[in-house]
Amino acid sequence: MPGIVHFPNSVTIGIHSLIILARENRALNAIQLSEKTGSSRHLTGKVLQRLVKYGILSSSRGPTGGFTLSKNPSDIWIYDIYRSIEGEIDYTGCPHDDQICPNNMCIRDNIIKKMTVDFINHLKENTIADYL
Repeated sequence: MPGIVHFPNSVTIGIHSLIILARENRALNAIQLSEKTGSSRHLTGKVLQRLVKYGILSSSRGPTGGFTLSKNPSDIWIYDIYRSIEGEIDYTGCPHDDQICPNNMCIRDNIIKKMTVDFINHLKENTIADYL
């Protein structure tokens, strides 16, 4: 069933992995995190590497290596996690140049736009620390 708001599984994996890392306060590897989140090892690894690329996580190799938070949980905004994995959230307005809906009642330009703005604001107002 399709949803109005696009919240991909990859972002869920990222958020859950960060919460786990913050709670455990130690390095965990991609396999451990994939098992704890119940996600594919391959997708978890890809997500974690994106978070490293954007400076949200740090990684180290070796038998005691793994992923750790590179910031304090209160400095990791949910919006930044979403954006680092999926890119900017884009709102595409109504594709019709001419007004079709009566009295400025376009569902896409009014309701969907408001929901998108509210969703972005929610992501920008919450950090990983809020989920600990």
